[in-house]
Amino acid sequence: MVCAYTSHLLGKCLDKSPKSRSYTDIGQEAYGSKGRIIAATFIYLEIFLALVSYTISLHDNLSIVFPGTWISARWTHMSSPQLLTVIAVLIALPSLWLRDLSSISFLSSGGILMSIIIFASVALTAIFGWVRSDNEIPALRIRNIPMISGLYVFSFAGHIVFPDLYKSMKDPSKFTKVSIVSFTLVTALYTALAFMGAKMFGPGVSSQITLSLPRHLVVTKVAQWATVLTPITKYALEFAPFAIQLDRSLPGSMSSCMRTVVRGTVGSMLLVVILALALSVPYFEYVLSLTGSLVSICICVILPCGFYTKICWPSLSKPLFLLNALLIGIGCVLGVFGTISSSKSLIKSLQGHTSA
Repeated sequence: MVCAYTSHLLGKCLDKSPKSRSYTDIGQEAYGSKGRIIAATFIYLEIFLALVSYTISLHDNLSIVFPGTWISARWTHMSSPQLLTVIAVLIALPSLWLRDLSSISFLSSGGILMSIIIFASVALTAIFGWVRSDNEIPALRIRNIPMISGLYVFSFAGHIVFPDLYKSMKDPSKFTKVSIVSFTLVTALYTALAFMGAKMFGPGVSSQITLSLPRHLVVTKVAQWATVLTPITKYALEFAPFAIQLDRSLPGSMSSCMRTVVRGTVGSMLLVVILALALSVPYFEYVLSLTGSLVSICICVILPCGFYTKICWPSLSKPLFLLNALLIGIGCVLGVFGTISSSKSLIKSLQGHTSA
């Protein structure tokens, strides 16, 4: 509900400033160049950390998709799953050289299809009783709220692209209705998946539900392949905002071929850094939680409320101001405590891995 509300606020900001076309433009309109820099910093940080999370997911599932596979290289001390991840990332690397947005959108539609396949696989496992659904989980664990809040917010973090969607609509006045319907559908899917996972596997469910599914089932193999292919289809799409901004900053006299080389080279270098970080910190749930608490809460809650309050200040009613101030306060509290909680868990896991 909060994320749907803040998406509505972004639409209202665009109503007030028709020249704005992106999330960073709204930041510029609200707080000048500082607002643009802050918005851009959080956007690129979220993209970077999200790609790290996707790569960790890729690493976790590859070892299940290729069980018993053993490969080695004399010049490195990497394990077989790590080398498989390197190979998969190298396969995805050429997609970062794409300049045609229609090709990138085609890859994105593949990612959506993979998500539907994963959901269907879990649903079939639950419906046909291939796993005993007699587990129970506690109704509430208050101490876990700070870290879990980051995971929740990350799951609804689509605000970066909302201004672009708003501007591309034939009738922008329907943007709020569209966002409400979208968030409702996504929430229904998330809730169904959460209850199925909790009922089938209880507190022992893995951070990625595909890792908990019975490995001998065909639907499990399909779901795991879909989980492997999802990051590969998303690299180019996630990199696109950065690539577009990089392209705009290049000299106008630079040839199209040279622009492609610069974009591809920078993207390739960035993907190598992401790969190295993902292999060094292979803890999917903690990295995802840290991303949500540190970055996504700012992008989805704090910044939209701040932008709207500043841009619409002359016509802002007192109740709306109090609501926005309350959401900013709650967002800051959850962001701080969530970042601390997920960071502690991540450090503890790294220390345990090192000692082992």
